[in-house]
Amino acid sequence: MGACPLGALQNALASSGTRAPLYMLGVLLLLGLTLGRTICGFLCPMGLIQELLHKIPTPKLQKSRATRALSLLKYVILAVFVILLPMFVVDILGQGLPYFCKLICPAGTLEGGMPLVLMNQSMRSALGGLYAWKNLLLVLTIVVSILIYRPFCKYICPLGAIYSVFNPISVFRYKVDQEKCTGCGVCAKVCKMQVNPVKNANSLECIRCGLCKKSCPVHAIGEVKLKDEGVRHQAEKV
Repeated sequence: MGACPLGALQNALASSGTRAPLYMLGVLLLLGLTLGRTICGFLCPMGLIQELLHKIPTPKLQKSRATRALSLLKYVILAVFVILLPMFVVDILGQGLPYFCKLICPAGTLEGGMPLVLMNQSMRSALGGLYAWKNLLLVLTIVVSILIYRPFCKYICPLGAIYSVFNPISVFRYKVDQEKCTGCGVCAKVCKMQVNPVKNANSLECIRCGLCKKSCPVHAIGEVKLKDEGVRHQAEKV
């Protein structure tokens, strides 16, 4: 209720009727235009948990075309569970529910549901099949996080899907200096989000972790500076 922009958006869509939740959309727009998916890389607690789990020394699943295609799933979840269901599947009073939070979100279970249940005796006595289902999804997320880098971010999280569309236009974004780049492919090999910065430095999947930037042997990857943008616009006018 107080921390997750996605939960706030669902609640707003579920209760606003025909009115658009402009205040929540404005917050997402401001964050997206400023940082893009940098939020996923540096502010999300679920991202930190997944990264720590992935450090457990076990064989890891390798990148493939199937895993790249699966990254589209989060956009489907965004459309269906975050937007359509809260708006159109309503009770007799016309109120919807935050269906993604209720039925899917393992982050909510770990960071909110489990602490509440552990601290509240009356809630423990009211547990049912839904809580068991959410805990099953959480266990699956934990297991897969050990084998795959940030699977929740890559395949499930609708908030990441929202921020991703701002990656190419956000104030903070990457650029590749083509004059310096040697095409060695090191940046693409080290990227854990399956991005090739040389082809698309601001891919929808990039969480701006900076690993490609640190690994580049010729320092060809950097951030776009606002003054550089001003020079570019002036050049385009000329």
